[in-house]
Amino acid sequence: MPDRAACNTSVCQNPGSPVYLPSPLLRMDRSLLVISTFCFLFGFAYTMHALGARVFKASRLNFFAMLTGFLCQTGFLYLRGQQVGRCPLTSFFEVLIFLSWALVLFYLLIGPTYRLSLLGAFTSPLAFSLQVVALVLLQDVPKRVNVPPNAWMEMHAAISIVAYGAFALAGVAGVMYLAQERQLKTHHIHSIFYHLPPIRDLAVANRRLIFTGFALLALGIAAGFMVGNWQSHTTKVIWSVGVWLLYGALFALSKGHQISPRRVAWLSVAAFSVALITLSGITFISEPVAR
Repeated sequence: MPDRAACNTSVCQNPGSPVYLPSPLLRMDRSLLVISTFCFLFGFAYTMHALGARVFKASRLNFFAMLTGFLCQTGFLYLRGQQVGRCPLTSFFEVLIFLSWALVLFYLLIGPTYRLSLLGAFTSPLAFSLQVVALVLLQDVPKRVNVPPNAWMEMHAAISIVAYGAFALAGVAGVMYLAQERQLKTHHIHSIFYHLPPIRDLAVANRRLIFTGFALLALGIAAGFMVGNWQSHTTKVIWSVGVWLLYGALFALSKGHQISPRRVAWLSVAAFSVALITLSGITFISEPVAR
């Protein structure tokens, strides 16, 4: 192992080797990540408590908790990008954080249209879970590569993960749809029902998010082919194209009304579960690229 005194934030001679950072900088980016995780937990807990106490009102508290968490995530990704000298997608740890960031980004973009607080109540536990898995179960060792950043690789990785964020929120919308439909069918109406968006709006949001993720993933795959030497990553290419085709088929079937909105909701949840499996197969930017 290299001597920590001999390495700084910009120099480690072996490609992909750990970057030993000054402890204040490590504490700063880690602290931002922990704060954002607690913001998501607070937003979810507050909403669930208010619903359980039957005092829930359409407030922006959950939205601002999510916004604060998002800003902390952004600060973490910025600092990590400065540390590793490229887009912060150099490890599975960073991939999960970037995915959580993309999920919250899409929530903030469509939240004002689809009832801020309750959509956030369904989104925040997923964002919280992704970050807890990263913080507790994964090793966080920043890596720096001694090769110039490849613009196509950066675009491929970043756009692909943002696409997964759209798929994640489509899954969240699917869960909300299924929860509302179940209450309608069983006639067991709970207080949460009156705060859910109209079921038709959820179906539309679900379909639009699926299409958004599908289009973004197409761009990410196209950028991946421009990197060069993609033949050496055939399995990963097949996985990515497979996910893209899966969501393309799901969008086409829902757009043509060939399957019911209920099945679209179920399939959007199942498809995201499948997509999550492929995350570990993503080519991290820390891997040297043949030129």
